[in-house]
Amino acid sequence: MFGLFKVRGFAAYTVMIFLNAFTDLGHKIIIQNMVFKHYDGATQIVLTALVNALILLPYVMLFTPAGFISDKFPKNKVMRLSAVAAIIITALITVSYYCGWFGVAFALTFALGVQAALYSPAKYGYIKELAGVDNLSAANALVQAVTIVAILLGVFVFSILFESMLGPDISTLKKMITAIAPIGFLLVGCSVVETVLAYRLPQKRDTDAALLFDKKKYLRSQYLRENLQGVKDSEAIWLSIIGLSIFWAVNQVVLAVFGAYLKEAAGVTNTIIAQGLLAVGGGGIVAGSMLAGRVSRHSIETRLIPVGAVGMTVCLFMLPMLANPWVLGLLFFLYGVTGGLYIVPLNALIQFHAREGDLGRVLAANNFMQNCAMISFLALTILFGLGSIGASALIYLMSTVLLAGAIYTCWVLPKSAVK
Repeated sequence: MFGLFKVRGFAAYTVMIFLNAFTDLGHKIIIQNMVFKHYDGATQIVLTALVNALILLPYVMLFTPAGFISDKFPKNKVMRLSAVAAIIITALITVSYYCGWFGVAFALTFALGVQAALYSPAKYGYIKELAGVDNLSAANALVQAVTIVAILLGVFVFSILFESMLGPDISTLKKMITAIAPIGFLLVGCSVVETVLAYRLPQKRDTDAALLFDKKKYLRSQYLRENLQGVKDSEAIWLSIIGLSIFWAVNQVVLAVFGAYLKEAAGVTNTIIAQGLLAVGGGGIVAGSMLAGRVSRHSIETRLIPVGAVGMTVCLFMLPMLANPWVLGLLFFLYGVTGGLYIVPLNALIQFHAREGDLGRVLAANNFMQNCAMISFLALTILFGLGSIGASALIYLMSTVLLAGAIYTCWVLPKSAVK
């Protein structure tokens, strides 16, 4: 796996992936921590779900343009422009921090989502171009691991900075956000380094002059229907996308309600502990992804999929029965490990079965389906929150969804389940 770093540009690409995830997460963590500190109960659940939805909505809105851009233009150039856009957005975020504009900072989460939505198909489609088909599983495992490490580290770094910078008077959101404003410079700095690295990526193909974008077809949603139909034509790609969509949708609900559950069940109000417990789950995904990459080596190991599905179901079902932070941390780690075993082969299957010229479109369709699922689940979370449905009930509901998914996985892949 680590032999991939001998490939020209792979080291710069890996660091870019890290910085991109680290920066995008940073602002989200800051906003979520302010919501965690200032609000309780249903309001906390609703606002946490809303900030997550603002990040995901652009993936749905820009599904077709993102795939078109990734397929038409060299992916390294798309990543360069996206990195430059990140500098501008993080600079505006920093200004909003210093001015005490919580509402503006909250809304700029959507701008980061737009940048990420246009970036994503090029970022992940570049893996196959850079690493080659033979190293596809190993490269996906490494990229997944690096992304989760960035998330894991970002959770702790930004939460520790957040807690250390809060003054004695945080009675209003304006006082809270101005107290932590210097963190914005870290966001800008990471975006600058990411841009520098983007200019070091080798160009693997030229612009596809034959590929044209029809605005009328886009406005009539004809592109959307064609792209989704193209994905449905491959059963392996379609089922993999459904599996990933369920995984990430359930996780969005867990992320949205866990803070409220922790306050109610364990009385925890420190954002480092709250975010740290979720980060431990990220560490589990790193371990699971690395294990999946090692088991898969130069093939795609489908037997890991039912193992991961069953493991996640058991872990999530046990979550509302526990309140001790240490035990919750262990459970989240195991949940992450099984999640890593589940998602790595599914991502590899999508990229393996996608035709060369359609990879960007397929990955954009993957993003579209996943984000539609996540937004739908978050919308339900908001409705349940407004209806005063508790965090524990929502977690049990999500474990039921995972149970149904696990049963279906074993039904579709009986041989892999037996193995």
